Amino acid sequence: MNPIQEYFFKIEEPHQTLLLFLRDKILESDVENITETLSFGLPFFKYKKKMLCYFYYSKKYKKHYISFYHGDRLDYPELISEGRKKFKILLIDENEDLPVDFILKLLTEIKNYL
Repeated sequence: MNPIQEYFFKIEEPHQTLLLFLRDKILESDVENITETLSFGLPFFKYKKKMLCYFYYSKKYKKHYISFYHGDRLDYPELISEGRKKFKILLIDENEDLPVDFILKLLTEIKNYL
């Protein structure tokens, strides 16, 4: 098992399934240019070797989230900055439909800033 697989293996259900599904959608959205790496113990996604987004867990909200690099340039009420300079996060709620189309839209917008 590689380190990225180990990261997801440690996450409890239903969060594991949600994050793995979202991971696949992100990677499939641009198979030629989006890659995955483990940095700081977290799964990072890169676009043409430049940081795009990553997954993490918020102890404050008790939810996993996706953090978008250059999120500071995006203006959507769903995104939270909480003092972050370059990043904004989108909380993932396992009790709601996963906003895949919205996430892919955000990634497309962020690519314009890389």
